[in-house]
Amino acid sequence: MSTARDPVVADGYSCAVTDLGYDTSVVIVGAGQAGLSVAYYLRRLGLDPGNDVVLLDRGPGAGGAWQFRWEALRLGYAHRVNDLPGMAELGLSFETADRQEPAKRIVAEYYRRYEEHFGLQVVRPANVTRVEELLDGFRIRFSDGVGEQSVTSRILVNATGTWGAPFVPWYPGLNSFEGRHLHTTEYVDAEEFRGQSVVVVGGGTSAIGFLMELERVAGELVWVTRRPVEFLEEQELDIEAGSSAVALQDEAARQGRALPSIVSTTGVPRSRRIQAAIDRGVLVATPVFSRIEPTGVRFPDGRFQRADAIIWATGFRPELRHLASLRLREKQGGVTVGQGAAYRNSRIFFAGYGPTASTIGANRAGRTIARQVVATLSSLG
Repeated sequence: MSTARDPVVADGYSCAVTDLGYDTSVVIVGAGQAGLSVAYYLRRLGLDPGNDVVLLDRGPGAGGAWQFRWEALRLGYAHRVNDLPGMAELGLSFETADRQEPAKRIVAEYYRRYEEHFGLQVVRPANVTRVEELLDGFRIRFSDGVGEQSVTSRILVNATGTWGAPFVPWYPGLNSFEGRHLHTTEYVDAEEFRGQSVVVVGGGTSAIGFLMELERVAGELVWVTRRPVEFLEEQELDIEAGSSAVALQDEAARQGRALPSIVSTTGVPRSRRIQAAIDRGVLVATPVFSRIEPTGVRFPDGRFQRADAIIWATGFRPELRHLASLRLREKQGGVTVGQGAAYRNSRIFFAGYGPTASTIGANRAGRTIARQVVATLSSLG
């Protein structure tokens, strides 16, 4: 355990003690696309990774949430993955990556090389469990797989994303189901459901991906959604639709409201693969059931659908449990964030939250947040 004046030793390196007795100037929690982007720009602005900036990441390796995605997911099937800032310096780009390789492997390898090239010195595994406010800084407590550790910092950048906070809506009878419940985070392979009756819940690209993988594997396959799915004529999300979704996310973040679903505001582009599945009759959604029974689901009209498994592709919520003691949440359910900074504490920044959750949004926000962090440090003397 570190003290206010002791250096933190983790993953084979120590962090120098800064002035005012803090271990480091900036702690970034999360080394996915958002955290790496902020770290890159802080490095460009003169802060030294491992001394002035410490990155804590709970994953066993590089890749952020992508390292945990299912094996069958390919880059060509997923939302577009934009390059991290400075990635061209390594001669890497997701635009030219092998579309037939699992996305999790490509992203993990590219991020690993990125971290090494820029010397970002990510501390992992480092599962942050609690952040405590000090007089003019923070104590960040985390588990490194061996024991409990802590590091103190003047600035906190939260870049934890959403993967660690899966959302499953409640329905009557949810706990009575005798089959298998699983969320997107638990999905591994379609073969697990061979010959079974499967209900897929959700209107986004993950649900659609599961349906196409299960099409010739499951014995019976039913898709249910809470709202009608809009299939766009475009093969990719256009700039106007994307900008509109980001604006809605930004508005919610600025007002401290719960963040809206991206797909509910943009629709689903008709890629060739998705259009082919529509033509085959695979992607036909049914309005969601009204209750769950031990052996299946019951629809409002009384119709019963037997199910061995229910796959909940129902999205995520921002992962903020470790920040609970800071009391940042509003009554509306969200955290008030404007231009990346928390309204209730100007020394806390959010990267990958709301409008900055996409890869392109994270890259742009990384530069803005890094500049604000440096300005805040300067103002603190």
